[in-house]
Amino acid sequence: MQTTLPLHAAPGEATAHGPQGISQFRNLTLHDIESDPISQLAKKHYGGKSKPKWDPKLVEDIIETHLVSSNYDPKKIMLLEFTQYLEKYLWPYFDSETATLNHVLSICMIVNEKSRQRVSPWEIFSNDTAKFSALFDRVIHLAVPSESKTLPLRVQRIVLMFLILCFQSLENTTIRTECLKLVTIGIWQNLGHDDRREQILNDYPPVRKLWNSSNKKYNLADDNEKEKLDFNRNWLSALLMDFVGKIYEIPAEGKVDDELLMYCERFFELLIDLEAQLPTRRFFNTLLDDHQIVVLCKLAPFIRRDNKDVELMKQLLENLAFYAKFEINDQTGLALTDLDMTEQHSAQLIQLQHIIFRDYKDILPDLPLANLGSIEQRTDLLWHFEKASVDDLSRICDSLNIRGQPIVDSLITDGLVDKKDLLIESLVDKYQKRTSQIEKVNSSPLYPDEDTLFKDSLIQTQFYTGERPLALPKLNLQFLTIHDYLLRNFNLFRLESSYEIRQDIEDVIKRLGPRLTYPERTIEWSGWARMALPIDSFGIVDVGRPELGQDQPSRVTADVSFNVSKYSKVIRAEWDSLRKHDIVFLLTIRPHDDSATPYQEGQDFRKHFGIKYIRGAEIVDVIGNDGHTIDQAAKSAPEEKPFQSASATRTLRIALDPNQFKTDMQKHSHGMEDVHDTFNILVRRKPQENNFKAVLETIRDLMQSELVVPDWLQKVFLGYGDPASAHYSNLPSRLRELNFRDTFLNWDHLKQSLPDKVIQPIPDETAMVPPFILSHTQVDSQVNAKSKKKKSAKAMDVDTPETIQVSSYKVPNMGPYPQDIPKQNNVPFTPVQVESIHSGMNHGLTMVVGPPGTGKTDVAVQTIANLYHNHPNQHTLIVTHSNQALNQIFEKLMELDIDSRHLVRLGHGEEELNTELSFSKFGRVTSFLERRIELLKEVDRLSQSLEIPGEHGSTCETAGYFYNYHVKTRWAPYHDKITTDKNMTLADVRDEFPFAVFFANAPQPLFNDDMTVDDAIDVAQGCFRHLEKLFEELEDVRPFELLRYSTDRANYLITKEAKIIAMTCTHAALKRRELVSLKFKYDNVVMEEAAQILEVETFIPLLLQEPEDGENRLKRVILIGDHNQLPPVVKNLAFQQYGNMEQSLFTRFIRLGVPALQLDAQGRARSSLAKLYSWRYNQLGDLPNVLTNSEFLQANAGLTYDYQFINVGPYHGQGESEPVAYFYQNVGEAEYVVALYQYMRLIGYPAEKITILTTYNGQRSLINDVLQRRCAWNPFFGRPAAVSTVDQYQGQQNDYILLSLVRTKTVGHLRDVRRLIVAMSRARLGLYVFGRRGLFENCYELKPVFDQLLARPDKLCLQHNESYPTNRLVDVHKDITEMDHVEEMGKLVYKLSQEQLDEEMIRQEQIQEAEQEAEELIHQEMDDAQEN
Repeated sequence: MQTTLPLHAAPGEATAHGPQGISQFRNLTLHDIESDPISQLAKKHYGGKSKPKWDPKLVEDIIETHLVSSNYDPKKIMLLEFTQYLEKYLWPYFDSETATLNHVLSICMIVNEKSRQRVSPWEIFSNDTAKFSALFDRVIHLAVPSESKTLPLRVQRIVLMFLILCFQSLENTTIRTECLKLVTIGIWQNLGHDDRREQILNDYPPVRKLWNSSNKKYNLADDNEKEKLDFNRNWLSALLMDFVGKIYEIPAEGKVDDELLMYCERFFELLIDLEAQLPTRRFFNTLLDDHQIVVLCKLAPFIRRDNKDVELMKQLLENLAFYAKFEINDQTGLALTDLDMTEQHSAQLIQLQHIIFRDYKDILPDLPLANLGSIEQRTDLLWHFEKASVDDLSRICDSLNIRGQPIVDSLITDGLVDKKDLLIESLVDKYQKRTSQIEKVNSSPLYPDEDTLFKDSLIQTQFYTGERPLALPKLNLQFLTIHDYLLRNFNLFRLESSYEIRQDIEDVIKRLGPRLTYPERTIEWSGWARMALPIDSFGIVDVGRPELGQDQPSRVTADVSFNVSKYSKVIRAEWDSLRKHDIVFLLTIRPHDDSATPYQEGQDFRKHFGIKYIRGAEIVDVIGNDGHTIDQAAKSAPEEKPFQSASATRTLRIALDPNQFKTDMQKHSHGMEDVHDTFNILVRRKPQENNFKAVLETIRDLMQSELVVPDWLQKVFLGYGDPASAHYSNLPSRLRELNFRDTFLNWDHLKQSLPDKVIQPIPDETAMVPPFILSHTQVDSQVNAKSKKKKSAKAMDVDTPETIQVSSYKVPNMGPYPQDIPKQNNVPFTPVQVESIHSGMNHGLTMVVGPPGTGKTDVAVQTIANLYHNHPNQHTLIVTHSNQALNQIFEKLMELDIDSRHLVRLGHGEEELNTELSFSKFGRVTSFLERRIELLKEVDRLSQSLEIPGEHGSTCETAGYFYNYHVKTRWAPYHDKITTDKNMTLADVRDEFPFAVFFANAPQPLFNDDMTVDDAIDVAQGCFRHLEKLFEELEDVRPFELLRYSTDRANYLITKEAKIIAMTCTHAALKRRELVSLKFKYDNVVMEEAAQILEVETFIPLLLQEPEDGENRLKRVILIGDHNQLPPVVKNLAFQQYGNMEQSLFTRFIRLGVPALQLDAQGRARSSLAKLYSWRYNQLGDLPNVLTNSEFLQANAGLTYDYQFINVGPYHGQGESEPVAYFYQNVGEAEYVVALYQYMRLIGYPAEKITILTTYNGQRSLINDVLQRRCAWNPFFGRPAAVSTVDQYQGQQNDYILLSLVRTKTVGHLRDVRRLIVAMSRARLGLYVFGRRGLFENCYELKPVFDQLLARPDKLCLQHNESYPTNRLVDVHKDITEMDHVEEMGKLVYKLSQEQLDEEMIRQEQIQEAEQEAEELIHQEMDDAQEN
């Protein structure tokens, strides 16, 4: 296959259609399961529900008869995993003393297979750590040469892959304990020179202490224990020696055993993994360097091999060499800057010069006297060292603590390595200057070109099967430094974005259909594409001079023109909506004679369509008809009003990549054509998928800035130390007194919300009314050890019950008008929600796991509101994945006591808000100016009420003078009198109040005779607070009066006025440079949907501001999400799975064991429906409303059950179909789903309460077609609220969900439990699942759900003669009618439709008769009137 997957394909299904060799890794079909003899063995020996009997012969038989004979056929291994061979048979009967080699091997093989399928393999081992330790011991003994040399390479690779998995799973305590035994400081006993070890020990006293402790432990051990310790200490060294031997077996030319290549590739992967994690790297890197592994590999014959079969190994070696010299101090774990690296390298060169001068100046006379700059490059060092003889080089290496002899002696004796070459390469490798990664990244274009996009490797990775490793960075749990973190993300993100861009470009080129006309041989387009159009003209308009120290231009801008006359109004509007910072692509396509023929799978796509050049560019401006840029800043809201020209020609000013431009111009100067004269197609992409350049640019900026992650977060962020160290309970800056304001509804609610706490009311319970201030008293005991793991709220409590002092206070009277009364929270938060709010209000990292319907948004909003009031000078940043989630937060924020002038929403989703107010930055500016006019009118009214002449309300400035000289001067003496004069009467307070006339329009009289004097004083003070707030607002508005341009006003709003700023993660990446340049500041980050955001897109919002005095001012990071639902979308399978790019920061923190609060009560769905997904969560219960609200208690009208699985058999002899690759459809299910929808509509269900979901894009398209044909035109039916895929519907819900599972041959990507959880949790009142029972009921991962679904009949059960809504209770099942198949359902729908039609016709006739009678009556009256 030579193209990317089509846009409709699910990445997880990539192996369904792939090149030769991939098909064996396709998911098992029902036919595979039923026909393979392994299924029969499984059914016979361990397929029943009772405990199986152990037969060791079965294990031997499966390996020898079924696996060895089939060369370990992946399908057979998949089948063993599918039948739960490990869980039911291998592990329960494993005994390290008696287990055979094949038993151990079988366990390794199934664990590897589980991991390949992205199923966690470790849960089964966690209950018996001693047993796992014994298994691990057996495995590591199998890996050493003394035992492994008797095993086939395939078996050795299985063992090696198991070990790689172990070292990748250090978050698991059981596995970490075993793995770290192999990388202790004891491995340094294998160093070639004791002096080298001593030098390190002298430089780092803590390391010496560790070395002495290790030796002491060894000396105190008995002989048996010493043997184990020796084995562990020598294990890695033995493996390295064996690996070097194997790598030299690969010849420079000729045939090579594939198994040998695959083993060596995996071994490289193991070495890279050991190097890329600090706990394993710390001592291993010194051993790797001492054993000269990188040097020996560079000298190995495979490096000279031209065959592509070793390309991957060469790339892996590059990665290993990169990590071996990474910018980190292995002993302290501290990151090294470019300056540190330069100083370290200079110190090494000086030491080299000293030793050469002292002992070898006769041999190398020039080297000691050379300046450092002349001996830091490879060529310079070679020039010096090549003069020396082998013996001299051996002695020099010995003096420098470098091995003079390879770890495998036979390499020299057999002539595989020239000794002089080895010695020189070792010296050069140690002393040559390392290439700066920052310089490399800075000199690379951010946009992919045609060569990057159409690399073969980009296509091969989409069919990743897990069989071989890849030369890709991995985003696992730990990173060496922030720089390492950014670099891995940069490389992976660039590859993934290149893949997605290629998908889009292939799609538009296929649609455009380029071809040559005859006889003119000009280019024409036989089709059209929505996202691409021909270019009319293109020209470079500006090339900026290079900046100091750079050799590429500072900027390159060009104008591109195109014509939109032939497009519809909708598509024209889409092109007109292109904005500043949007990315477009310029293509040069030169079709040839064969381009007009249909593209055949397997052809070279680029060659077939004649794709010559691809360049990316960023839109800088839109150019008007007069040739001038359209001044976006002059508009009231430039982000919201796209420019629309009267003519059909559009011109964009775009910025090209300076690095790419420099390369193109260099090629042009050498006689090649100028790329920029050739572009003929302009391509745009969907905005939500087009932020790659901003993200890459942001990562690049961060890599060279003074990067500061908050100190309290850094260790957790990199994956080291105590996972609970960033929790508020472990921070010295913990806030012990917090004002919870309206979080608690009353005193009883407070007591219920704080179980296991000692509550001390001050002064007593009788005075306890909200709002409450909680003071947590200091306790000696620290957080329980349990809290350092992922636990619920109770696990975060301390051993001794915490004492909380609760006090209350009276909310000040804010004025006599309705708008002065603060809005109140009315959500009765649960104890876990209250602890989540408490944690969020405190300093540190707060992690909240929010299962479906548990009130994640309510918790976020209340936390934000409490921070807003507790810390009025702090700024809070809200970040979400989708505009929809952001809008939900905003709508709920507006219901709380937050001043709307302090809210601002950045980005383009603001128009979807259900509010008349505009919360975009320009909308906020407008509202400020409108509010200014209202407030100044009030100032005029006040001045008139006080009978003070003059235009006091003309400007904010005059209003300020008026307040100081006329309002305060009247209030001050009055205030002194009412607060100090004990003899004041009610009449005195009322009569002397200076602003009585102004407040005469209050809804209620300010004072009445029933008041006490204190009440009257309170009212008077409330009135003045109203005035105070009025003039405060005017003071805040004053800058908007002074600033003239809307952009300046908007920037002032963001940086000074707004207290709560919201944006999507995409917008954060797009605007980081702009926000940093504006000196944007914030103290708190609240991130919703955190488990759906790519790791690096979560990181960027934490760094939208410059550090202050070298420190990040961030005080709180609140991550709210659900890692049990779908992760971020990554379209390339290799980047998703091997690179682990789909792992969000939230999920990584959960895996690390960072304390997380799981919300434990849902209020969205019926209790019965919630059970379909609550098994995935820890103790997820129901809120009281689920048990009491009538909608949850009443049945679904016309349907017997509130949820049901409906088995759909072959429809006209067919199940799933695939009209084009990956476009999965199932006509039977589509017809059945639509028939049920029609039935529900006919008995009265509102269409907006029904959503149809499916697991594939193909089925969604088919269902839409059936709905269009059957329902859309018919007023009886109409269309449902939505027809969507499960993935796209995440985060949304509806009352009734009809779900089509589509597949009938293989389970497909629903096997990902996270997708299943999303599918099961979208319905509130009714869920009806259509699928093939025989396929899904046997899938182990889906078992917890399908056991519940299949406990009910699998034929659709109806209740005839019921209409919506019904009074029948949900548990009442009488007079059930079962539908045997879709045809029967179709007949029922037809019958009901006819009945409805007849009723409608009768009704229409009755209406017509009534109208006729009324008309006749009118005529009769008119006739009577005429006669009279």
